[in-house]
Amino acid sequence: MSSINHVAIIMDGNGRWGRKHKNSRNLGHKAGLLVIEKIIKETIKEKIKFLTLYAFSTENWKRPKKEIDYLFFLLENFLIKNIEKLDKENIRLKILGKKIFSKKLNDILIKSEKKTSKNKKLQINLALNYGSRSEILDAFNKIKNKDIRINENNFDKFLHTSRIPDPDLLIRTGNTQRLSNFLLWQIAYSEIFFVKKLWPDFNEKDYKKIILKFGKIKRNFGGI
Repeated sequence: MSSINHVAIIMDGNGRWGRKHKNSRNLGHKAGLLVIEKIIKETIKEKIKFLTLYAFSTENWKRPKKEIDYLFFLLENFLIKNIEKLDKENIRLKILGKKIFSKKLNDILIKSEKKTSKNKKLQINLALNYGSRSEILDAFNKIKNKDIRINENNFDKFLHTSRIPDPDLLIRTGNTQRLSNFLLWQIAYSEIFFVKKLWPDFNEKDYKKIILKFGKIKRNFGGI
């Protein structure tokens, strides 16, 4: 039975859900945040050590400014209200991506990472202003400038996910079957599950079903 150490999730469908149910993309994002809290709890129950959530991509800057501002407002409030709780529950928060947000949000992110840096029950990697192609190019330029031999082990050290194991399992909700520039290097051998449900409709039962299906997969990593 295959065990899971790291789950990565593309949380797709918030905006569509919001338009469908409330005629507001923003309310879809708010509903999606509640699902994140449930999935974190279930991840801890399953004793999974790493959870990576694709929250905001480098391409998402193309969205309307009001929607972007609301997304960051939700994130700021969530961290302000919950970082103490996350810390007490022995959860570590790490940001993947470049912190080029408002001074307020940058400060909150930096303080949250620092406060939880020694926690070990679960590490939540929040992909913010993240794009895999940019990450790979940055890593290549860094390793080239340091005149270090280019191989997989050395290359891994310069990625945002340095010291984080590759995802065993990638889940994408929203009935869309693409990777959207997410962890392209790291998911080379991940098992991928595409889910028809929009993210706000995804629940713990859906998550557990995928975990059970994953457990029945014989993984050979390119072997026989």
